[in-house]
Amino acid sequence: MPINIPKNLPAGEVLANENIFIMDEQRAITQDIRPLNILILNLMPEKQRTETQLLRLLSNSPLQVNVEFLHTASYESKNVSKSHLEQFYKNFDQVKDHRYDGMIITGAPVEKLKFEEVFYWNELTEIMEWTKTHVTSVMHICWGAQAALYYHYGIDKFPLNQKRTGVFTHDLLHPDIQLVKGWDDEFQAPHSRHTDVSEEEILSHEDLILLSTSKEAGPFTIQSKDGKHVMVTGHVEYDAATLGDEYHRDRNKGLKPDIPFDYYKDNDPTKKPLNRWRSHAYLMFSNWLNYYVYQQTPYAWK
Repeated sequence: MPINIPKNLPAGEVLANENIFIMDEQRAITQDIRPLNILILNLMPEKQRTETQLLRLLSNSPLQVNVEFLHTASYESKNVSKSHLEQFYKNFDQVKDHRYDGMIITGAPVEKLKFEEVFYWNELTEIMEWTKTHVTSVMHICWGAQAALYYHYGIDKFPLNQKRTGVFTHDLLHPDIQLVKGWDDEFQAPHSRHTDVSEEEILSHEDLILLSTSKEAGPFTIQSKDGKHVMVTGHVEYDAATLGDEYHRDRNKGLKPDIPFDYYKDNDPTKKPLNRWRSHAYLMFSNWLNYYVYQQTPYAWK
């Protein structure tokens, strides 16, 4: 089944060229089925790139998915046009009276700040509190995962000595859990962050399950026992070029970033990187949509 996105969203043309089945709102309303309503709080600076990455993964499902985008009203993004936000995004006041089957909260380039120092933290906590009663399941990515662990479970982040960037090997700890159904026992996934969370605190928390971890990169996928919250500390949504673009961006700024770990062949930044995590990314999103959203959400919200 297709993914339903706003008409004229730039990501639509990109996805159509990849033979991903999409439809706009006008065609979707002619189908007599109940679509899943997914809200995406996009905190990433390159919003259009993140839109494409997430919509690509949400498309790989037999379910019809209706997507809406949310941005913070308390912070004005500097990397996307105001017209793009006005045309394709809503603010919290416009959605707070609605209920959603699923929600995604992305990462954000604010890791070095304490949570309470983030300009939109109060707005974000209001949204996270609202999800308890208005969203069936929430997937949190990278800094969004750390924010969820801190707000919902009291687990704080801590700084790393240097940025953790690259593609790391992970071990699957609970293959019986539905989110990771079909995953390999050992798999690769990208990380890009300056902070981490304690594996010991996650393991000792009575409401959390650590699904996979990496000796080099730390905890990767975590979920609450009730399936309400899924936390992914890496960036499975990244396409093959994203880590490299971040590396060259930082070099152009005069910084001295490490070459992303195990990313370029022969550790040579002139060589084209390969995507070695795509299948697990698609499987994670389809499992989440099926087992945590579709199978759990009411047909008609009361």
